[in-house]
Amino acid sequence: MGKAANPLFFVENQPPSQIDSHDGLPPEESAAAIIRHVTDGLVLARKYRLPRRLYDFISEHHGTLTTRYQYNRAVQAAGGDASQVDESRFRYPGPTPRSKETALLMFADGVEARARAERPKNDEEMRVIVRSVIESRQKDGQLNDAPLTQRDLSEIAESFVATLQVTYHPRLEYPKEPSAAVADVPTQPMEKPK
Repeated sequence: MGKAANPLFFVENQPPSQIDSHDGLPPEESAAAIIRHVTDGLVLARKYRLPRRLYDFISEHHGTLTTRYQYNRAVQAAGGDASQVDESRFRYPGPTPRSKETALLMFADGVEARARAERPKNDEEMRVIVRSVIESRQKDGQLNDAPLTQRDLSEIAESFVATLQVTYHPRLEYPKEPSAAVADVPTQPMEKPK
């Protein structure tokens, strides 16, 4: 929702031939533009008087995660010295997920982004992506306030793997038809059924 304010700052909205909106921006500014979609989303939610519960989804779906890409660019620009980079400038404002549902949205957002970037080729690669996202959120303390059990996390992981199997299942590569065969197709109109 908040991405509507600056859609071209998000890779899913950038046409392939267009220059990335983040090119040339310092990593801190780039991160601020990305992070702002949360606060912009809350502004829109208030403007359109969305149900209060949706505010939780908007504010919690990234919790207090770090915008990794921009943070890593800043560390690289600092000669690899992370102590020279203020990580707080790359963190979402939060709060962390406080319900199963907002935690699910956080997982879905992370899994979708990773799967889009890595294009898993088989079930094992899909499982690695899903487990990695869930484990990284857990290690980062993002699930400390979400009422999720280990059993819940296992079921969620399997559900996401099943979804990825549908989305990224291997497709047959169709043989290319010779261009001459296309030219030989008669161009007579089809006969109308009687």
